[in-house]
Amino acid sequence: MRRFRPGGHLDAALITVACAGIMGFARGASTDMQMAAPLAIGLLGWYAWYETDSKFWLYDIYFFTGLATLAKGPVAPLLAALIIVAFAFLRREWNILLRTLWWPGVVLYFAMVLPWFLAVQHQNPTFFREFFLEHNLERFATDRYQHSQPFWYYLAVMLLALMPWTVIALRALIDGILTSVAEWKLRHSRTGKPLPTRSGDAFPEFLVLWALIPVVFFSFSQSKLPGYILPSIPPITILTGDYLFRRRMPGLNRWLLFGHVAVCALMTISVLLLPWFVAHNLVMPPLHASIAAALAAIGAGLLILIVTKGFGVAWLRPATCWVLVILVLFVLGVGPIFGIPEVSATKRVIHLLDRTYSARPLAERLAEEAPANTTVAVFHVRRDTEFGLAFYRDHEVVNYDENGVPAEQHLLVARVQGRHGVDLDTQMALEELLEGRHYEQLFNWPEQGLEVYLVGAR
Repeated sequence: MRRFRPGGHLDAALITVACAGIMGFARGASTDMQMAAPLAIGLLGWYAWYETDSKFWLYDIYFFTGLATLAKGPVAPLLAALIIVAFAFLRREWNILLRTLWWPGVVLYFAMVLPWFLAVQHQNPTFFREFFLEHNLERFATDRYQHSQPFWYYLAVMLLALMPWTVIALRALIDGILTSVAEWKLRHSRTGKPLPTRSGDAFPEFLVLWALIPVVFFSFSQSKLPGYILPSIPPITILTGDYLFRRRMPGLNRWLLFGHVAVCALMTISVLLLPWFVAHNLVMPPLHASIAAALAAIGAGLLILIVTKGFGVAWLRPATCWVLVILVLFVLGVGPIFGIPEVSATKRVIHLLDRTYSARPLAERLAEEAPANTTVAVFHVRRDTEFGLAFYRDHEVVNYDENGVPAEQHLLVARVQGRHGVDLDTQMALEELLEGRHYEQLFNWPEQGLEVYLVGAR
């Protein structure tokens, strides 16, 4: 960004990493970020080639799209192709498609991805069917994996993922769309006016297409997860950084600034009350905690407002980032590294998040109960719990529903607690499956509604 769009480059970069969606998925145990990050670098490299015609940047798009393919599969080159084709269509520059298909780049791409896929297929003969057919085509066309959501789902996801920059980011996206439409009308007008030739005429148009195409594409998918539209965040944040740079002299509209401050305050109060809601679900927190969080949120909002009003739009990004740094330190509990005293509430945040959403502490507890090679089975647990146990124990987990009850002695992790207490249907089904087998409860895991049993051999 500094090389091709100086001015708003630092704002664009820091706004990108200071989005809730980026911060969340950067720490998530999924390959969404490993696909989105190199794809973003590759697409920016492709546009650099479009501006400079330097073959070096074509290497960029093929290399980083190859990395994204290794992370997530064929969806990476598909999204890149859709964005580039749509750009060529709107610009009526079909020759750039033929020039993009550059054989050294194609060779580089397949040299990166084919050895890995062939090696995995050789080691796991079901890989091609499961990965390409089931987890790509079938996942898109059906709700086999039970991730059905309404068509507008990703609009809500994007609003949350862009926090706390949502208000300004939406205004920047609208500004980018209006700029693109104006450029398009100018190119296709017959008034005899000269066509725009300055560097960067097409950049807003490219970013708008890049932002919208993944959202529209995955909105048609029958299986929807938040991370699918992660590639749409960087182009919007780049537009946001550029928009703030251009508004430094005239300043921001006051309602836009107030909207940004309100979102920052809302994010602050949400993060500070996170420990309570993790531990108590939807139960309202006590009055004193709510008041303390509200005062902190008001303070954060006033800090951003006063700094921005006093020193100008250039200080909006650092003021917002100061607030975010404090919130991240609170959530991650890394205060002592920076000389901030350890706070017991901070430790509880990590502890609660870990026990409520991760399989890691449960896997560690299972290791204390039985040797590492002991069979572990699951019954009616979440998919992420099943896969997490397999990952952290480095051993396949048996699923009662799919594989039946193992004949040997094993540990069983069962979800018998629902939101409203004991799930009687699950408990009766479990008793029926284990009829005639000796089993005893070892411990429970109330944060995830789980109970762990030692089941004797048949």
